[in-house]
Amino acid sequence: MDEETQRRLEAAGWRFGTVQEFLGLTDEAAAIIEIHLELGDALRERRLAKDLTQAQLARRIGSSQSRVAKMERGSPSVSLDLLFRGLLALGATPQEIGAIVASAVPPKPLGRGGGADEESAAAAD
Repeated sequence: MDEETQRRLEAAGWRFGTVQEFLGLTDEAAAIIEIHLELGDALRERRLAKDLTQAQLARRIGSSQSRVAKMERGSPSVSLDLLFRGLLALGATPQEIGAIVASAVPPKPLGRGGGADEESAAAAD
């Protein structure tokens, strides 16, 4: 969007921001979402490279086809444990899984993490 259009919309009361701001996510929550998405993408890529269906992968990890579909979409209802198990079943090494997690690029921090640094700063007050 060009600057003039954005200026006119802001003057009319519209606000602009990120999805993280809109949803009120902490930096940590946004990072977890990005990690889920990266792991899901990697799972789908590895499954397809091995020419497996979702149902075949599900049988390998003791799950269901619908659960594998959720895993590949990065659904927050899927545990990281299950994503790791799926990747390991497809031949990924722990080092490769670590690299996938490290490659997840969280949005620019908003500074409202609620993590240990903020808690210790609040305790010091």
